Amino acid sequence: MIAAEPLARQTAEFPGWQRELAEAVRDPIELLDLVGLTPGQLGNGESAASLREACLQFPLRVPRSFIARMRRGDPRDPLLRQVLAMGRELLPAPGYTNDPLQEADVREAPGLLHKYSGRALLITTGACAVHCRYCFRRHYDYAQEQPDDGLPRWSAALSHVGANPHIEEIILSGGDPLSLSNPRLHGLLRDLNALPQLQRIRIHTRTPIVLPSRVDQGLLDAFANIRDKLVIVVHSNHAAEIDEDTGTALRQLQSVSTALLNQSVLLAGINDDTSVLAQLSARLFEFGALPYYLHQLDPVAGAAHFAVPDERALALARELNDCLPGYLVPRLVREIPGKPSKTPL
Repeated sequence: MIAAEPLARQTAEFPGWQRELAEAVRDPIELLDLVGLTPGQLGNGESAASLREACLQFPLRVPRSFIARMRRGDPRDPLLRQVLAMGRELLPAPGYTNDPLQEADVREAPGLLHKYSGRALLITTGACAVHCRYCFRRHYDYAQEQPDDGLPRWSAALSHVGANPHIEEIILSGGDPLSLSNPRLHGLLRDLNALPQLQRIRIHTRTPIVLPSRVDQGLLDAFANIRDKLVIVVHSNHAAEIDEDTGTALRQLQSVSTALLNQSVLLAGINDDTSVLAQLSARLFEFGALPYYLHQLDPVAGAAHFAVPDERALALARELNDCLPGYLVPRLVREIPGKPSKTPL
């Protein structure tokens, strides 16, 4: 048997962001240790066993550069709470399901979801730079999106889009499309750009927020080729996520896109506060991103403890309208399966 190569040698040929992903924290006890906490300090009867049991249902993954932005010794840190697996995720909650948006009903081809008129969504990968505990696709069966006919990845989805002249916009999602390597992403964007009816290519990604090193020159070059069609929607929930490295990445993305937007999820104990949301809007604007949507939580199994009541959400929206200029106020919405668009509250 040939001995395995040392990790440094295995990763030396890969970009820095891929090495960072390879070294991401996957154990909840290691994560707590890095921020100076123990399971007992979390309350609610949490233990090492309960945290690790939650990881069996939905694995933990956090880049170390994101952990470095967390407050040490604070079990209520808003960044930590978004990514730390908790035993409470295993508790059943009425109305919370594995497929809260009923996406299985709108699957037109492997990897292609067609929810709304005029636009379709492409599941590019099941991989993400970070595993957010409130993710509405935490139970998604990504294995079904792998082609089993021997054809190249996405070929059936691209054929479906190309044959439908009413699809004018494609949304790249996942997982996270920026988990793809630059060559694979460049090839996909080239193929999409060749479809004459596509007016916009929209990319939804959290990676530049949690792993800003992903925004490298190869990525910027790929995006620059489709700048006139490109809309980038990043995902940040709290101003503490946006340090100077993240801000630089956002400015670089703004330079190669037609629009740079942000969407957030309203999360109990994390950003359900007017001043926190206002600070996030200001921080985003500082680096060239405009607030887009503030989503009410999708009722996915394991995330009920993040829910904010509608009454509280509406009060926050009114308070934001009172203290911010209109262009910095995100639209408070909910996604309801079968509806033709997001539903404003």
